[in-house]
Formats: sequence, structure tokens, C-alpha cells
Amino acid sequence: MKLRSFCLPLALALTFAAQAQGFSFVALGDLPYGPPDKSYGSYRALIERINRIEPAFSIHVGDFKSGSTRCSDEEFSAQLEHFSRYTGAVVYTPGDNEWTDCHRANNGGYDPLERLGALRQRFFDGEQSLGQKPIKLESQARLMPEHGRYVENQRWQQQDVLFATVHLVGSNNNLESRDPKATAEFFERDAANVAWIQAAFEQAEQRQAKALVLAFQADMFEPRTANEEFPGHSGFRRSVGQTLLPLAHQWGKPVLVIHGDSHRLVIDQPFTLDKKPLANVTRLEVPGAQDVRAVRVKVDGASFAFELIAP
Repeated sequence: MKLRSFCLPLALALTFAAQAQGFSFVALGDLPYGPPDKSYGSYRALIERINRIEPAFSIHVGDFKSGSTRCSDEEFSAQLEHFSRYTGAVVYTPGDNEWTDCHRANNGGYDPLERLGALRQRFFDGEQSLGQKPIKLESQARLMPEHGRYVENQRWQQQDVLFATVHLVGSNNNLESRDPKATAEFFERDAANVAWIQAAFEQAEQRQAKALVLAFQADMFEPRTANEEFPGHSGFRRSVGQTLLPLAHQWGKPVLVIHGDSHRLVIDQPFTLDKKPLANVTRLEVPGAQDVRAVRVKVDGASFAFELIAP
């Protein structure tokens, strides 16, 4: 199934030609969902399909388990084994189901911050991706000692396109005023995310990149109101509304934002700044949960084309 293609800043159809300067990658998330006997088989079949495509790398935008399954060490080990099934490289950024929601009784009643620490220890080494053929990554923890715990914020470059993951998660990005520990965690991570987004645009400018891709888990529009995309109670107000979007407007070149969280396939240009559309920023929301599919993104210069893939 072919989807709409974007040649930014104008949304134009394109036919992707396999030229020397082109490449493709796969984006997916919110997978696998449910108990192993019902979810692992189809997810593994999707991984096999991705392996046959042989993308330059894959990006998993978080939620490698559903919100109603246990956040156990055994679950983490199972998902780490799934990442090892990718014959190429896979870059992973955490979702809320892996840590912020782990306090729920049906998740096992874990301490979310302890689970976040376990994620960092198991899934991130700060220097390379997951997968059988890992690619070299730069991490915020190494480049910005003042944000030394954020090994999950990573970036890399493929040809003329700069990529970065940012630790933005659902459940309003863990901004929970009734929980002082969660609130403290949010503000510290929010500051790190703002610095990492700023650094991504700075690097894109310095490296003369043709496009920038930012990937994270959260549906950042979840707390929007009729009058504001990022109201005061939004956990994405500073990172997205006041940082990402103004910098994208200033940079002017194509920006692709990839996220999951809402389990539906969306390709659009929904962002505005000062109530004016941002024509150079495209959003790809990947499917997930019971919709076990991924999106192949074909890149030719500063142009992106999208193809839905299934097991």
C-alpha cells in the first residue's frame, strides 16, 4: 500500500528512485501489545518483513509493551531479545508504558523511576544502536555532561539527513502535579530535552544537513484545547511548542517528526506557529497496538516518501 509522499516545503507527490544518494528507514512503535501468545508471533513476522527490506536502520518509537502488562525484568529481557532479531540496526526511544505507567497494579506496582533506570541500563550504552548490525550514535549523556543521565537521547546522520531521538512520552510526558517525584523528574528531563532539540538544530545547521528527523513516543497533541495546541498544563509546551516549532520555522528546511502513542497511521502537517501553518514540518504517526504494521520512509535528498508495510 502506497501512501502520500511529501517533497518539502511543498507537499508534492514523488516517485522514489533507488539512486546512490537515496536510502530508506523503517519507523514503528506501540509493538508488541498484549500477552506473548497473542502478540509476539505477528510482531516477529513484522520484524522478518523489515529484515527482508534491509533498511539503513529502523526506529522504534517506544511502548514495546501494552499499558496493561507487567513491567517485569522478564518483559524487558523479552523485548531486548526482539530487538536482537533485527538483522540491521534499530534505534529505540522509551515510551510511557515501559516506565511512567508501571505503578499501576496490573503493571506490577513498580516504582517508575526504578524502571526508567533499568531501561537505561539494559537498552542504552550511549555509543551504538541495538540490532545485529548496530550503527554508531551520539548520546546527550556524553556530549552534555550536565545532562549525564539521558543516554536515551541520541542522534546520528545518514547521508545529508540528521536524526535525533528525544525522550518525550505519553501520559502528558509524566507531568503529574499530584506526584512530587514525577513532577521533579519531568522538569529535569524537560530541560534536557529542550537542550537536545536545540543542539539538533544547531548540528543540522553546522553540518549543512538537508533535512532533520526527530523521533519520540508521545502524541504531543493529547492535552490540547480548542484554543491552544500546547496549553499551560501540557507536558509538551516548552519542548515542542516553544522550542521545536520555532526552531523549525527559523531553520526553514524540511523537518519530519515521528511519533506513536495513539495507535493510528497519520501523515500530515498539523503544526502552526503564531497561528500560521508550518509548511516545512511534517508529522508521521505510526500505527501500533492491534495494527501490527510499520512505515517505510524513503529518503531522496530532502524528500520523504512513505510506504506502509505489514508482516
